[in-house]
Amino acid sequence: RMEGFGCYTLPTGTEYRGSLWDGMFHGPGELLLPSGGGDRALWVRGVPTQGKFTFADGLEYDEEKWHYCDGYDRRFYTEICSGFKPPGIPQLTNLDPPKIIPEGCYDCGDGFYNPKTRVVVDYKHKFLRNADNDEHEWILRTCRRAWDITTEHKPKP
Repeated sequence: RMEGFGCYTLPTGTEYRGSLWDGMFHGPGELLLPSGGGDRALWVRGVPTQGKFTFADGLEYDEEKWHYCDGYDRRFYTEICSGFKPPGIPQLTNLDPPKIIPEGCYDCGDGFYNPKTRVVVDYKHKFLRNADNDEHEWILRTCRRAWDITTEHKPKP
């Protein structure tokens, strides 16, 4: 079994760099996600115990002081860092400008969802997962659709 310090790449493209013991993540190490986020932690027998999870955009998750998307403050993380746009210029997603959604699909945050095939693909159209019934209903109820009409800001000449 793997022991010592090393790098291990999972079939999903997620990579672990750190200490290994008896074939498990054990000791200081970081789990790097293909999307750019990651979990830097102290691992005990494969379970992260102390550390921080960082999203791809730099937002750090803090279990005790988590105020992001809590119902009171609905700003995107980029709006928290950079401020609001002028009135009349909407920001529809954390990414600005937002991704263009393929026809008939939804933007579910980590990629596009096709309700006919029930498949989620990343923004480069690589397969991520099949959606179960709960995720399917949630996406249909809450996510941006390709056929939504949005008003774009057009500067005056």
